[in-house]
Amino acid sequence: MRRSLSLKLAAGYLIFGVLSFLFIALVTARLTYYRVVERRASDLRNMAGLISDMTSGSYGAGGGYGISSFDQFDTLSFYSGLRIWFITPDGTITYDSHSGSKSSLTGQTIPDFDPADTGKPYRIGSFYGVLSDEYLSVSVPMIRNFRTIGYVVIHEPTLKLSRTSDSLLLPTYLTFLVIYCFSFIILILIRVFVTNPLKTITKGADEFARGNLKHKIEIHTSDEMGYLAETLNFMASELAVSEEYQRKFIANVSHDFRSPLTSIRGYLAAFEDGTIPPELQGKYIRVILGETERLTKLTESMLSINALEQNKMLLNLSDFDIKTIIRGTCETFEGVCSSRNITFDLFFSDEDTTVRADMGRIQQVVYNLLDNAIKFSPDNSVIEISVYRRNNVVFVSVKDHGIGISKEDIKKIWTRFYKTDQSRGKDKKGTGLGLSIVKDIIDAHHTTIDVVSTLDIGTEFTFRLPMPQPDQA
Repeated sequence: MRRSLSLKLAAGYLIFGVLSFLFIALVTARLTYYRVVERRASDLRNMAGLISDMTSGSYGAGGGYGISSFDQFDTLSFYSGLRIWFITPDGTITYDSHSGSKSSLTGQTIPDFDPADTGKPYRIGSFYGVLSDEYLSVSVPMIRNFRTIGYVVIHEPTLKLSRTSDSLLLPTYLTFLVIYCFSFIILILIRVFVTNPLKTITKGADEFARGNLKHKIEIHTSDEMGYLAETLNFMASELAVSEEYQRKFIANVSHDFRSPLTSIRGYLAAFEDGTIPPELQGKYIRVILGETERLTKLTESMLSINALEQNKMLLNLSDFDIKTIIRGTCETFEGVCSSRNITFDLFFSDEDTTVRADMGRIQQVVYNLLDNAIKFSPDNSVIEISVYRRNNVVFVSVKDHGIGISKEDIKKIWTRFYKTDQSRGKDKKGTGLGLSIVKDIIDAHHTTIDVVSTLDIGTEFTFRLPMPQPDQA
C-alpha cells in the first residue's frame, strides 16, 4: 500500500517529538541531576569545612564540645533540612543533629567505616547502611596539631536534590513544548510548498505517462519545484514534437521507399505482360535502374545516420589538407556538372589549411554540401567554394546561386527527411538526409556549421575545422 508523503512527514514529526522528549527526560534530566549533585556536594563540603574549623579547636580529650556549638548545629539542621554528624576516627558517631528524635544515632559505631572514603567528593546512598533513606553525604576531617581527631559529615536527602533538578528542567520542558508547537508550523509550510506541489507534479507525470502530452503542470514559483514543473512541461512539449517528428519520419520513409518500389513493380509488370514494346525496353530499364539507385542512396544515408548515432565519439582523427579533399570531391561531380554546364570556382587561401579531423567523415560533409548545391542550382550557373584561415581555425564555404531557402525553412533543414516544398517539386530523388548527416558529423567534431540564404539568390554553407596543435603533431 502506498503511503503519502504527508503521512510520512506527520509520522516523522511525531517520532521526532517522542524521541526528543525521551532524550530530555532521560539523558538531559540525568545530566542535570548529576550537575545539581556536584554543585550541592561542593557547597556542603565548604559548609563542613567551616564547621570543622569552628569545632576542631574546642574538641576535648573526651570528645566533648561546647553546648553552644551543638545548639548552632541543631538550629542549622532544623532550618536547612541537613543532618550533621561528628564521627571519631574509628567510626563512632559522637553527635547527630537529630539527637532529639527517635532516629538519633549518637553513640553508635558505623560498621565497616573506612576513613579513606572521606577523601571522596561525595557519597550517595545510606552511608554504610546506617541511614534508612538515600542521602548525599560529604565528609571533611577535623585536624588539630597535624592529626585527624574526627570527621564532620553532612547528609542531605537526595529527594530534595531531585526536586531541585526537576525545577531546573521545567523551563527546558516548556521550551521544548513551545519549539515543538512552532515546528508544527514548519510542517504545514512543508505541506504547502513541497508536498502539494509534488502531488501536482506527480499527477502531471501520470498524465504524461498516459500519453496526454498537452497537459500542463500549473506551478508558477521561482524555486526548485517551479523549475521542476517547467522542466517537465518542456519535456512534454519536446516529446510531443518528437512524437510528431516520428510520425512524419515514418510517413516520409514509407513514401520515399514506396514511390520507387511502386515504379519498379509497375515497369516489371509491364515487362512481364508485354505492354512495353521492345524498342522502349532499354529506356524503362534505365528508369528502373535509377529507382534502384535512389533506394540504394536512401538506405546508405539511413545506415550512415545510424552509425553516427552509435559511434558519435569514435572519430578517426588525422591531419590532412582540406583543399585536397575538396578537389577530389569536385572531380566526382564532373559528369553531372558537365551535362548541366555547372562549374566550380575554387578560392583557396595560400596559407597552410591543414586540419585535424576524421578525413572520411569530412569528405562526406563536402560531398553532401556539393550534392545539395548542385541539386538546387540552375543550369549554366557557378558554385563557389572557399577555404581560408583565421587564427587556428580553417573555414570552408560552399555557395550556390540557386533557389535559396526561406526563413521558415532554414531552421528545419537539419531535420531528417525534411524537404522544402521546392525540393519536393524539383528533386524527386532527394532523401532529406544529406544535411542531417552533415550536422551530425560537424557536431561529432565539436565545431559548428552556419547557413545564410536568400530566396531566388542562393545559399551559402560555412563550417569550421580546427588546425593541429603543436603537441598533437
